[in-house]
Amino acid sequence: MNCPAHLKYTKDHEWILVEGNTATVGITDYAQDALGDIIFVDISTIGKALSAEATFGAVDAVKTASDLFIPVAGTITEMNTQIEADPSLVNTDPYGAGWMVKMTIDNIAEIDRLMSAEQYAAFVG
Repeated sequence: MNCPAHLKYTKDHEWILVEGNTATVGITDYAQDALGDIIFVDISTIGKALSAEATFGAVDAVKTASDLFIPVAGTITEMNTQIEADPSLVNTDPYGAGWMVKMTIDNIAEIDRLMSAEQYAAFVG
């Protein structure tokens, strides 16, 4: 399982890359593997302010469907349109081309409550 050290992680299997006051969010390698082949990504929260752990979208996979939860409070500013056209990018490159949304973070201190790569790897066993 791949857990890049420069990211933070949630118990709901999302990752976040923080760059100043903005962030990129996606699902982890562990999550995409557990879901199986992703066939559809539904994100309809662009421009919306969400509280931490609020649902920002959903993915449909061959095995199941799953909600997506935003790691920290903020406003969704952009969706990765490439995953609309090719949802399999979430499976093949979850930390790169398969990212899901970009956001503006309300309170950067919220990042401190998220797991490091080492903590997340221990969490998923």
